[in-house]
Amino acid sequence: MRTIKIIQTASQLPEKIVSNDDLAGMMDTSDEWIRSRTGIFKRHIAVDETTASLAASVLQKLLKGSGISADQIDFVLVATMSPDSMAPSTAAQASALAGLSNAFAMDINVACSGFVYGLTLAHGLVNTLGSHYGVVIGAETLSKLVDWQERSTAVLFGDGAAGVLVEAVDGPERLLAADLKTFGKEAKSLTAGHLWSSTTWNQPEKGSRYFQMDGHAVYSFATRQVAASIKRTFEKISADIGDTDYFLLHQANQRIIDKVADLLKQPADRFLSNLSKYGNTSAASIPLLLDEMVTGNIVKSGQLLTFSGFGAGLSVGSIVYKY
Repeated sequence: MRTIKIIQTASQLPEKIVSNDDLAGMMDTSDEWIRSRTGIFKRHIAVDETTASLAASVLQKLLKGSGISADQIDFVLVATMSPDSMAPSTAAQASALAGLSNAFAMDINVACSGFVYGLTLAHGLVNTLGSHYGVVIGAETLSKLVDWQERSTAVLFGDGAAGVLVEAVDGPERLLAADLKTFGKEAKSLTAGHLWSSTTWNQPEKGSRYFQMDGHAVYSFATRQVAASIKRTFEKISADIGDTDYFLLHQANQRIIDKVADLLKQPADRFLSNLSKYGNTSAASIPLLLDEMVTGNIVKSGQLLTFSGFGAGLSVGSIVYKY
């Protein structure tokens, strides 16, 4: 059995930064109100950038940083809930922009759980297809799905992209265990991007392109299911949750992260966070955090990492990975 080794990380953020004070000038809110409820101070918002262009920049940085050529990449997986179009896929567009010619490319839409699902799929691909190099990226321009007059959701989200280049290697397993689950019965708790159906035979359906969220339901789901998912993942291996050097959770709300730490009875300082600078970037949040921590020499080779994503679907996914 081959395993995947993360050999390079990279990220790309839009140039424009929107602070809490900027939002306070647009709606009935304040910096204190946002910080105290979410832990978010600011976020990046795409103006000229697209989901595909952000993903392509990450892909180019991964190639440059690793020294791997574009022709050596076998697959590109892009996790996104905010593509620029339904077809072609963001992965296809990003691959073209980055000059790839041999890779197959596809999108994954599991919203905020997308990067964890993508990394799990990458592990399967190297064993099923014999792939050698692959890329997993989370890329989002959630700003186009936000009603910028709706305080309950507008303050939460940001744009960005990040990802990893993985190599198939022989030897001790690195992706030690994974847990993926979707709870479709709770799907209406968090929705966005509704597509209207209007033809000669249909009347336009009711629905909104903007985020619609039951905040209480999502908070309850996240705190319960993330802790449960991490526990299920560790039950599959001969390691304890306490062996984790760092937890990298989806960056949705600092209260959720703190609550999960409490439920797992683990030290809060093991739960890394950059939510204050970027807000909720959905599928991009975990790889953004990983790249920042690798670049900052906080996450190092040999450490045990626990990734966990959660969000629309409603979905949850966790991975225990030996970095």
